[in-house]
Amino acid sequence: MDTMRDRLAPVVSRLLDEDPRVAVVLAEIGRDGFREAERRHPDRVISVGIREQLLVGAAAGLALTGLRPVVHTFASFLVERPFEQLKLDLGHQDTGAVLVSAAASFDWPAGGFTHMAPGDVALLDTLDGWTVHVPGHPDEAETLLRHAVAAGDDKVYVRLSVQSNRQGRAVDGQHFRPVREGRSGVVVAVGPVLDAVLAATEGLDVTVLYATTVRPFDAAGLRRATQAAGTDVVLVEPYLAGTSTAAVSEALALPHRVLGLGVGRRELRRYGTIEEHVAAHGLDAASLRERIGRFADAGRRTAAHG
Repeated sequence: MDTMRDRLAPVVSRLLDEDPRVAVVLAEIGRDGFREAERRHPDRVISVGIREQLLVGAAAGLALTGLRPVVHTFASFLVERPFEQLKLDLGHQDTGAVLVSAAASFDWPAGGFTHMAPGDVALLDTLDGWTVHVPGHPDEAETLLRHAVAAGDDKVYVRLSVQSNRQGRAVDGQHFRPVREGRSGVVVAVGPVLDAVLAATEGLDVTVLYATTVRPFDAAGLRRATQAAGTDVVLVEPYLAGTSTAAVSEALALPHRVLGLGVGRRELRRYGTIEEHVAAHGLDAASLRERIGRFADAGRRTAAHG
């Protein structure tokens, strides 16, 4: 199966042909995929070299002229390194762009910690007005890329990963999708962790919601799910653990319990494989089942003594 990132250049190249507003801004990484598009549209496919602050600044300048820039590089170079430019050139100037990242949390372990960015979504959360898509399959990535480019002049972040669920699902760029119904809690699985969550919760009486757009947070969808399943909520996110716990609390605004699972803050100082990183952060199916089970047992004990 191809990867989410494999879809990026073909999809955006077609959009360049179809829409004269679309532009692409690169910092060398990913440029090979756009060689043909660069020949066809030399004025709208731009590489700034390995200058990530300029990458975002140039995109903001293009947006101010009325173009819709799609900006791509690794997440650590797209969100963390040029964060001031995201804050000022896009946010303060109220301009929009589509940021498309790769190699986020630990997708390329051999690259070391310089090429990892598990805090990217949490960092963007400190800024106002961002839409954040986290597809879990290449088909979903293609759909959400098109949504992002078509989203007027909004600020949109599309977080691509080499980790993927086995099958794609229908996504609309807005809502959480129920994929399993239960009456003893809600588990929100974000993007590529869905398969592991479904395996971990097999036989458990819980509702599983699938989230591929996490900002804006689908508060109404979560509230609907908790009406039938109760207000014990587990978040399983493929980035920094607890990133969306505040969004859950804001959505429910009533007594609830929330467990945020995701990538830990502790730096793992060994390269390893993706699978070893997943297990080390407790995001494999066996670890998730044990952690979700402990949380559910604690809730039942609390209810029994209430």
